[in-house]
Amino acid sequence: MPDIPFLAGQDGARIPAIGLGTYDLRGASGVAATASALDAGYRLLDTAFNYDNEGAVGRAVAGSPVPREQLIYSTKLPGRYHRHDLARWAIEESLFRSGLDRLDLVLIHWPNPRVGLYAEAWRALVEARADGLVSMIGVSNFLPEHLDRIIGETGVTPVLNQILVHPYTPHDELRAANAERGVLTEGYSPLGKGTDLAQDETVLRIAAAHGISAARLLLAWSVAIGVIPLPKSESAARQAENLDVFGIALTEDEVEQLSGLARSEGADPMTHEEF
Repeated sequence: MPDIPFLAGQDGARIPAIGLGTYDLRGASGVAATASALDAGYRLLDTAFNYDNEGAVGRAVAGSPVPREQLIYSTKLPGRYHRHDLARWAIEESLFRSGLDRLDLVLIHWPNPRVGLYAEAWRALVEARADGLVSMIGVSNFLPEHLDRIIGETGVTPVLNQILVHPYTPHDELRAANAERGVLTEGYSPLGKGTDLAQDETVLRIAAAHGISAARLLLAWSVAIGVIPLPKSESAARQAENLDVFGIALTEDEVEQLSGLARSEGADPMTHEEF
């Protein structure tokens, strides 16, 4: 089993340097896939209210021989529940769906700034943490101005900001803004889902030079730039392969070559809304 390092977050939080994305892992097969990931060594599990699988992921956690205190169960608050009372209800519902005694990490899924209630949702998360429903709180897809507003209004800094990060969308400026505020960056779709990234000539050339797969190279790149990647796989073999990235030493030039593949910024958090 690989020795996974941790990154230090706000208030002494320790976040594993890689986690499992669980989107579309549902039902009995979702429980089995999450359980195999825990057996492989994953200790950070990322789900969401809108994934409709909080129960499956929670069942795998409850049935795992891994001590509960070693696991981080992370979920996300959907946009339709940003009003304070609704946010509290949704956090409680996520807890009940999971079947666990606490939520380790809750994120606001998208800021939905045209609705303008994300600061209200953040205050609800702050209160839920104070009440012991959740241990850590963070955000997802937030821009610097969104971070500054919630920090300014509450004095509470998110432990992390989960954003789209892979070489085609490296988000250098946003990652730097996170770091300036003491916010860790967690990256979803680190393998470039929906793109031809895994077949890119630069990716294949550097992967071949290290004798590794394109997937392992892309995850090693995320690790090298200080991002917590969240690869998703139902395959036990692929799950184990995706964890085996911390011994891959990329040169500074290789990291820069991969970062230089940037071609898009992904969905714009100022206009994209998810409810």
